Amino acid sequence: MNEHTALATETVNAATAEIDRMPTLALVQAMNAEDARVAAAVAAEAEHIAAAIDAIAERLRRGGRLIYTGAGTSGRLGALDAYECPATFNTPPEQVVACIAGGTFDRQPDSDALEDSAEAGCDDLARLHLTEHDAVVGIAASGRTPYVLGAMHYARKQGALTIGLACNPDSPLAQAVEISIAPVVGPEVLNGSTRLKAGTAQKMVLNMLSTGTMIRLGKTYGNLMVDVQTTNQKLRQRAVSIVQQISGTDEAAATRALADADGEVKTAIVMLREHIAPDAARARLAQHADNLRATLEAGA
Repeated sequence: MNEHTALATETVNAATAEIDRMPTLALVQAMNAEDARVAAAVAAEAEHIAAAIDAIAERLRRGGRLIYTGAGTSGRLGALDAYECPATFNTPPEQVVACIAGGTFDRQPDSDALEDSAEAGCDDLARLHLTEHDAVVGIAASGRTPYVLGAMHYARKQGALTIGLACNPDSPLAQAVEISIAPVVGPEVLNGSTRLKAGTAQKMVLNMLSTGTMIRLGKTYGNLMVDVQTTNQKLRQRAVSIVQQISGTDEAAATRALADADGEVKTAIVMLREHIAPDAARARLAQHADNLRATLEAGA
């Protein structure tokens, strides 16, 4: 893409050209109409998203990491996705991580210039000591953010899997990675404000990448989160419900089994289904790469 070519995310949206003169209800309806375009844009990238999920899962099975890198809203969305993985899927904190230009969530003024630094992107990834087992997702609505491009060039040199997530077609980011995901959402409600439709599209894709990867790694049983951490009352009650559903026991039995299993949902389920002690249940799970479905099917 020529640097002077108008980006889809930067063109003026005719439907909202006079949004400041709209009644508030019409303003809301206009924004909602634009948001309705996002799902279709993401759907058009389904094959690329699926390919990325399978490739990331294969790297993580080898002990690698999922690493997000981005600036501004894009970087914060990656950091949010990484932050939520340990509680949702009981992943080690170092398995899904994020690099943001400037290194913070709040984008202090002295970090703004780092978005334009390919060297900073390279340096941030270098501190993570990448290997060929890692998967790096570069996130940039424009597809041409120097920080992200620098990071992706470095990742390729280290042999890591590289995936690009942009909201413009045929971007420099697409040319720099092995798998390109580009939901083209068109002009923003506010000219160039890519925290809106582009940000929504990025969030949807990141949801798919992390969730799909964890499903492929056996972190769910059906649509139940069997690796959820029981760190508060809501999650403890959810864990009890999951154990009940899969083991076919009542609430009291599920609660006792979870207590005996130190809050480990999979362990409690295997204990109840196979009528074995916690350590024996853990050993059974270990024989099947901690995959609950494989463990239960093997014992059937």
